[in-house]
Amino acid sequence: MALVEVESVTKNYPRRTGLRHQDHFVVNNVSLSIAPGETLGLVGESGSGKSTLARMILGLVEPTSGKIRVAGVEVGGNRTPALRRQMQPVFQDPSAALNPRMKVLEIVTEPLIIHRKDAGIDSSRSALKTAAGELLISVGLDESALGRYPHEFSGGQRQRINIARALALKPKFVVLDEPVSALDVSVGAQIVNLLRTLQRDHGLTYLFISHSMPLVRYLSTRIAVMERGRLVEMGEAEELCAHPKERYTEQLLAATPELPAQV
Repeated sequence: MALVEVESVTKNYPRRTGLRHQDHFVVNNVSLSIAPGETLGLVGESGSGKSTLARMILGLVEPTSGKIRVAGVEVGGNRTPALRRQMQPVFQDPSAALNPRMKVLEIVTEPLIIHRKDAGIDSSRSALKTAAGELLISVGLDESALGRYPHEFSGGQRQRINIARALALKPKFVVLDEPVSALDVSVGAQIVNLLRTLQRDHGLTYLFISHSMPLVRYLSTRIAVMERGRLVEMGEAEELCAHPKERYTEQLLAATPELPAQV
């Protein structure tokens, strides 16, 4: 049974052209599914609709039509606390995602405090500090980081803090929206390897969004290719990259270099 099901989802916005009103389709009739424990890579150029589709899956944007279900529950504007806990995002810019006025302890434990009543979470100071320390260790940081502010860390370290926060509620499904595109190549490679380790250790399911086909191929079980809001090709990662059926997929493969050797 699929963990994530997207059925004929469309998102369009009205756009005026002269005296006429026309619909601008950002996502157009997309259907896909993601099995528990797998990584679906979603790849395409900027403006292809990848991030809009991801935000609809997360319930942050309402689709114009179609249905989305996560763990059998339909995603809509009024997501239940239980559904929100099951899926978490990691966005592109680690600096923008962190409140500069909050210490790392506050950042990482914020989801636990918000959901403490619904999930029966121990929100005592000692319990929160212990949980935050364990989360930091799991992403390769030291507990000493808890008392520091985001500006004291490098871009790669800030993204590790973002990942720790996303894992705080032990979600089943994580949306990774260009999580390494703002980082140096070598640092991004370290984050990708961390994501693979966390997936194995915690049984996570990923939607991994990127414009880089080599990066998607490395991390993904299957790949879905989007062009101008449409899903144009989907298949097993190695097979799709070795034998692409669409010219657009061939262009994406040719446009990005291979990953560095340390990946």
